[in-house]
Amino acid sequence: MRICLLTPDPHHPLLAATTALLTPHHEVTWLDPTGLRDFPGPSDLSDVYLLKTRTPRALALARHLEEHGAPVLNSAAATELCQDRTAMADVARRAGLPFVATRTEPSLAPLVAAGEPAAPVVVKSRHSRRHDLVARVDDAAGLRELAARWPDEPVVVQPFTPNDGWDHKLWVVADQVFAALRRSELAEAVPGSRTRALAPGELPAGWAELARRVGEVFALDVYGVDLLDAGGAPVIVDINAFPGIRGQHGAPEALAALALRTATGSRRPRVPAVP
Repeated sequence: MRICLLTPDPHHPLLAATTALLTPHHEVTWLDPTGLRDFPGPSDLSDVYLLKTRTPRALALARHLEEHGAPVLNSAAATELCQDRTAMADVARRAGLPFVATRTEPSLAPLVAAGEPAAPVVVKSRHSRRHDLVARVDDAAGLRELAARWPDEPVVVQPFTPNDGWDHKLWVVADQVFAALRRSELAEAVPGSRTRALAPGELPAGWAELARRVGEVFALDVYGVDLLDAGGAPVIVDINAFPGIRGQHGAPEALAALALRTATGSRRPRVPAVP
């Protein structure tokens, strides 16, 4: 089989470990969509592509490959859906998922003009990308300061969910769930705090099934779900297509097996919901 990684960094720990598992019996190559001048033609296609980058050029390449019959994990449509936090929230809540309440603003200016917020909120860039805006805002003064630094940024606004300051990070590869506790970027830093892997039995009841349900709704095969424990009930605050899944025992093996099943046609790509 020919497996191609769509990424600028084939040495990423997850991809490198997956490549090491596949190369004894299969051909693994990689393409950096950013610097790619010409897209592969029908005669040059690999058996499966792993989409580990989410730039516009990468999504255009993924669509090109899909149009020529090549399977891509995750699909361009599913990956793009997870980049728009407005669409993400809409799809999740209409599917009955416990996604945090989300509203969209063209910028922070309308909130500043209204004198918001009256209670702590979380403000995020509407379009998910590297180094985007994610911040907790406690009062109008904090919002004005944030608006001065991000004057034209389209945003989503979510009520702050009281929690213990730790995010539950759940990652799924072909329905196999991996999990860890990580200090929230919105919480006060704790000296020496590190990401701690969680065994499946350490997750609250029903959380693994909830993570798998996210994959069904969003047509994702490799993805992450960020959950907060709100008094014993899970609240989804973000969904990511093809995250890093660093340091999770068994993740490279699950990804290698998924790639081979998809290449042989025994696992069909899912179709995402339409927001």
